[in-house]
Amino acid sequence: MSNLVLITGGAGFIGQRVARALLRQNVKCRVLDNFSPQIHATETLSDDLTGQVEVIKADVRDHAALKQALAGVDAIVHLAAETGTGQSMYEIERYFSVNVQGTATMLDLLQNDECGKSLRSIVVASSRAVYGEGAYRCTVHGRVSPKQRSREDMSAGRFEPGCPVCGALLALLPTPEVSPFVPMSMYGLTKQVQEQAVLLFASTRGINGFGLRYQNVYGPGQSLKNPYTGILAVFSNLARQNQGIEIYEDGQESRDFVYIDDVVEATVRAVNYEGHFVGALNVGSGHATSVMAVAEEIKAYFASDSIIKVTGEFRMGDIRHNIADMSTFEQVLGALPVTPFNVGLGHFLDWASAQPAEDKSAYLRSVSELASRGLMGKTSNQ
Repeated sequence: MSNLVLITGGAGFIGQRVARALLRQNVKCRVLDNFSPQIHATETLSDDLTGQVEVIKADVRDHAALKQALAGVDAIVHLAAETGTGQSMYEIERYFSVNVQGTATMLDLLQNDECGKSLRSIVVASSRAVYGEGAYRCTVHGRVSPKQRSREDMSAGRFEPGCPVCGALLALLPTPEVSPFVPMSMYGLTKQVQEQAVLLFASTRGINGFGLRYQNVYGPGQSLKNPYTGILAVFSNLARQNQGIEIYEDGQESRDFVYIDDVVEATVRAVNYEGHFVGALNVGSGHATSVMAVAEEIKAYFASDSIIKVTGEFRMGDIRHNIADMSTFEQVLGALPVTPFNVGLGHFLDWASAQPAEDKSAYLRSVSELASRGLMGKTSNQ
């Protein structure tokens, strides 16, 4: 077990919970975070962590601050990153700078400075976005990984991905870690580079390296003000105010939603792993839930008068479906207790209902930013 763990991006949704879990195991924690206003409502940790965790307020690209943060650590949980899939398609330089250059700065210090001598493990928050559409089965060509859906197909209402060989419709499969990299957003591409850089470094140094490919993480405490990530936050804000809920494509697109407690459990297991491992592991529920089902459940919870409208609009860079194959995770770190989506959603909505509702302006601005850069489209029959 580690004596001192650095959590980059540790003031965030996942990071603070990882810190709490480690503190319960009597592990000392240090947090490096820039408290970005797009994500954070305050510039401090939660009251229960204040005074319990050492905090360095700085950007992950700040060489001097990062050197200070790395001094004497046994393990690193590297969460610091920009995370908006849509936003990444036009704020390209920022996403590469934070996600790729920030990671490169950390690894350079670990390799060339005394601060990296005691390090035994790095856990990096990767993403299912590295897979793109992920795994499907074609009746003729077997397991395939579809290419990005074309604007032409989606404009015609053909949202389901086709076989990259013959174009036939496909059956969705759980995506295993051996699936090829086919990222369909700049965010996904930066996470691929970030993950692979960390794993290469860990392999070279002979230490543990985990690339945890988080699926769609949700739960109490996630940002309700960030319009670039989290349909649960967006839909709940709208439903509470009886405002219209607009759904992209045909509403049948689906995601593997994984509850925050399960993500924390997976991350802490990786930190504490006693064997030797370098590689990527999915962290998900292994189940898919449609966006329409999410909207309907949120509306019902709030007894909302919101009208759910399928707009036929789409975003370039979005995927259609995803389900994580959790079998490799189970082999390495043991079976992950998975919170059923209806249970986790209830916990999230109970919490969200006690928070101030955010107005719609930030969400509308995020949509306008995409549209103005040619990254939105609409089916011709809408």
